Amino acid sequence: MASLTAEPAAAEIPAAGGKSVHKLANPGANRVAFKIKSSNNNELRLKPVFGFVDPGASADVEITRLAGAPKEDKIVVHFAEVPPECAKPEDAFAGGATGTGNLTIPVSAK
Repeated sequence: MASLTAEPAAAEIPAAGGKSVHKLANPGANRVAFKIKSSNNNELRLKPVFGFVDPGASADVEITRLAGAPKEDKIVVHFAEVPPECAKPEDAFAGGATGTGNLTIPVSAK
């Protein structure tokens, strides 16, 4: 079964704006595609939104917060195992599919 971990597991970003970089690691034996969603699309920007993580590898995800009122938000990383020949991570989530697992990263702006 596919799994992903995030390091660090949570983000603290100033309400005035800033960035936090997280490493998504794939400890499994199969390639994983991911799709990231946010609870706050007005102030949070995610890069990349879709991607792949090969077995035993990791991928960096950047969370950028624009200036705004302090609040608690979250990022949800949906993921699914994909075959090596899968060329676009978006294909794993076609038709509204959410993958086989998810990982939540709390985002605190103070």
